[in-house]
Amino acid sequence: MLRGVFVPHVTPFDEREDVNGEALRELVHRFEDAGLSGLVTLGSNGEFPYLSFEEKLEVVGIVREESSLPVIAGATENSTRETIRLGKALLDLGADALLIGPPYYFKPSQEELFAHYSTLADKLDGEVLIYNVPRFTGVNVPLDIIERLAGEHSNIIGIKDSSANMGRITELLRRMGDEFTVLAGTADVMYPSWVIGAHGAVVAVANVVPELCAELYGAFKEDDHRRARELQLKINLVNEVVVKRYNQISAIKAAMGMRGLKVGKPRFPSLPLGEDALGDIKEALKTAGVL
Repeated sequence: MLRGVFVPHVTPFDEREDVNGEALRELVHRFEDAGLSGLVTLGSNGEFPYLSFEEKLEVVGIVREESSLPVIAGATENSTRETIRLGKALLDLGADALLIGPPYYFKPSQEELFAHYSTLADKLDGEVLIYNVPRFTGVNVPLDIIERLAGEHSNIIGIKDSSANMGRITELLRRMGDEFTVLAGTADVMYPSWVIGAHGAVVAVANVVPELCAELYGAFKEDDHRRARELQLKINLVNEVVVKRYNQISAIKAAMGMRGLKVGKPRFPSLPLGEDALGDIKEALKTAGVL
């Protein structure tokens, strides 16, 4: 079972907006050294909608080659057919599991959602986690659909739930039992979700403060709840500014740059942040004690 804090890492670009393979290799080792449990490649923070099919294979190939940790690869596409094509290619590259969000252009009905994921489970020879991220897709995958899918397909093993809804996460745990992996997808509910039984987290802020996220999980596992509370509050400060206040990708890459990581700028049409925003981010990092 997948447990711990996974980083949905950014995709570094060079000045021409091409994938910066050297920077990506360095980034993988940075996250490993920080004590994280694994990597999620081609998640939202990896700017997957802006990458070509070939670039997606390039990125996952590099990460899989460099990482000694589990690698979950994002395989979200709008059509079932393209999701299968990408998913098979990523599994062939050695991805340990696939993270797949719902189609996000033509909004699917509940039966279409079920048919989509059910077909993927039948066609893909690997483990699948559902990616519930209504902020970006406009689709909040119903609990009934998740329960039905997991009941009929043994390779649908879990979910990254980015709804930031503790009631939903609690109900997921109640319905699904401990064998179905539930990973919190927003940093502000990491510790609370673990207290009630969630198995880990996949959070954007781990790009910026990976050592704090790893330490938080360690404190929780050691039943040091006072330290865990302190770390959760510190991480929340960074999360509120870097992930919620501005363009998420632009802010995360800017914050990583302030911490000495060469990840470049986001791919156009995302724009770099202005001086006021950069000042807010720098102040948050200083307050958190990481700058």
